[in-house]
This record gives sequence, structure tokens and C-alpha cells, in this order.
Amino acid sequence: MNIPELNAEQTRIIGCLMEKSVVTPDQYPLTLNALTNACNQKSSRNPVMSLSQGEVQHTVRDLEAASLISVEENFKRGVEKYKQRFCNTGFSELQFTAAEFAIITLLLLRGAQTPGELKSRSGRLHEFADHQEVVQALQGLIDREAGALVIQLPRQPGRKDSEYMHLFSGEIDIEEYASRMPPARASEPGLREIVMDLQQRVEKLEQALSDLRDDQAQ
Repeated sequence: MNIPELNAEQTRIIGCLMEKSVVTPDQYPLTLNALTNACNQKSSRNPVMSLSQGEVQHTVRDLEAASLISVEENFKRGVEKYKQRFCNTGFSELQFTAAEFAIITLLLLRGAQTPGELKSRSGRLHEFADHQEVVQALQGLIDREAGALVIQLPRQPGRKDSEYMHLFSGEIDIEEYASRMPPARASEPGLREIVMDLQQRVEKLEQALSDLRDDQAQ
């Protein structure tokens, strides 16, 4: 199976469409305005982007040409709406379980993450029973007969677990990645965990505010 190789904008758009198809199904498929807003969210995104509607529309056209997005047009209103054909459709070889779908979505939207981060951020996409269920789903994405879609990265100093990253933006040079990691510090582990816990709490609050705005916009 040929794995699609996506640039940063394409990755963001596919991830947003996957996310919104689950968390706000009543608003899916997305209009250009809704998709642009989703791409530029300041919460639940890494890195934060500032794409114009023109940039989003241009990228959508490329994804449509690659059969990774379908466009629905309301000719009376002149409004286009977009759906992903990247996975879990009759047009794609990629068929994910709910757990795998959640993981791939989060990796597309936020980049490399540990199993603990994936579990804490996946609630609206899929409720993992425990840490081990996340690890098992990740391993399933690594051990696929058709080729790995996820890679385990070298553990960074001060972190209990390794991060995992998707392979939809090309292969990752593990040795080069490891060479860029900072050296460990004796005081780093405890502080790192405290900071990560605070970041996750802030992210949950930001997501709650974003959800409230989505509800008010309906």
C-alpha cells in the first residue's frame, strides 16, 4: 500500500476533517470558513497556524485531486463543503478502529506525543480504558502488514515514555532525531512532569471554551 505523503497544511486539513467528523458531526462536512477556523484553532493544535481561506482552498484542491477529500456543492447557495476520504471510507485502503482513528487524528493535529498525552487528549474522539490500551493501538499501527503508519521515537531526557509520530509526512531519521535531543539534567524529570500536567490542564480548559463557542455558533 502506498502511504500518502502530506505536507504541513495537508496534514492539518485532513486532521481537522477527521476530528470534526467525530466531535461535531452535526456541522460535518465543513464549509471553507469552518475548515479554516478549525485549522487555525489556538487550542488542540501544534503548531498553531494562521492559514488564509485562499491557502486552505488551494490545499483542498490538491487533496481533492489526490482523492483524499471529496467536495459537496450546494449549487443554490453556492457553498462547498468538504469531507475526508483519507480513511474509513469505501475510497480508502486505510481502515482504522475507533482507537486507531483517534490516535492518527491527534498525531496529525499535534505531532509527536506520548501514550499518556494521547490518552488525556482523546476523550472526545475515543475513551481509552487505560494507558496499555493506547500502547496496544499504537503497536497495531506500527505492526501493520501493509506497512507501519506510526513510529516510536527515542525517549527524550526527563520523560517517562517515548513519543510516537505518524509517518504520513515521510520517513523519520531516528539517528538524526536522537542527535537533536538535549542532554538530560538531574533536576529535569520532576519539573518536566509538573509542566506537562499544567499544560494538559490548560489545554482541557481551552478545549472546553472552544466547544462552547462551537455550540453558540450553531
